[in-house]
Amino acid sequence: MAIDIEALQAGNSRALAKAITLVESKRVEHRTEAQLLLEQLLPRIGNSIRIGITGIPGVGKSTFIEAFGLYLLSQGKRVAVLAVDPSSPIAGGSILGDKTRMEMLSRSKDAFIRPSPSEGSLGGVAQKTRETMLLCEAAGYDVILVETVGVGQSEYEVASMVDFFMVLMLPNAGDELQGIKKGIIELADALVINKADGESINLAQQTKRHYENALHLLRHNTFWTPQVMSCSAIKNENIEAIWGMISGFKIDATKNGSLQEKRSRQAREWMNKLLHEMLEMKLKQNPEVRELLPQLNDKVTNGETTPYLAATRLINLLFQAAK
Repeated sequence: MAIDIEALQAGNSRALAKAITLVESKRVEHRTEAQLLLEQLLPRIGNSIRIGITGIPGVGKSTFIEAFGLYLLSQGKRVAVLAVDPSSPIAGGSILGDKTRMEMLSRSKDAFIRPSPSEGSLGGVAQKTRETMLLCEAAGYDVILVETVGVGQSEYEVASMVDFFMVLMLPNAGDELQGIKKGIIELADALVINKADGESINLAQQTKRHYENALHLLRHNTFWTPQVMSCSAIKNENIEAIWGMISGFKIDATKNGSLQEKRSRQAREWMNKLLHEMLEMKLKQNPEVRELLPQLNDKVTNGETTPYLAATRLINLLFQAAK
């Protein structure tokens, strides 16, 4: 699949879409081709700010992303939105709904909106989203917004690939975690209370104080203290302040070296994760391992051998086959 690299680097959306299709392909030859393409593009990658956005259904993620994206466009930025939905194998669920709700943003030539389906291949949803994000950076997009549509593991995966992780909340101080696990709150660089308008303004302020107090109890090992802000995406209120906060974060994180350190750590962790997945895949593909595995499962279950010895036998078979 021939990709026009010069067109992609010039910001041509058709060339970018074709490159993303290559990255998403399940064919082995396409996978190799995609990795060679990414390697060629590495010098052009790393200049964007990568922002993860999550929140429970009904919090207004799509409305917020459109308002935020349109504000960024007004500031001369180019914006890419990647929607992560592990429950949608091809292009279903709420991805299409999101694109419809982001109608104004999707019409702009300086905005790019793309779903990131999982399809269960090596690396899963994180693999495709990470590589699509890098392609968008190479194509000159200044801000990459990675939205988690589903709730659960996808939130942790997105947090592990972005520079700044934002959790959108509803103005409801009585419901402490609003269905979001405490671990997600601990990952957040900012909590943003959306829908702070109309009769909800006072409740939003109470919620803001509630979360500010809650965040003080959490330990943070970086230079950054997580912020709590409120906004009304539907009324375009306080959107500018949220971008100001993120811009300040990027400036400070770049100056003190923590941004590059974080990205380097994420890349190493991702390599190690892929290494484990590739070894597991090789094990499953080995005919001798496939034959022996059920027997060893029975022996471990019946207490006839230890899990360590069983795993060692399987690994030894794999490396004998590789000789």
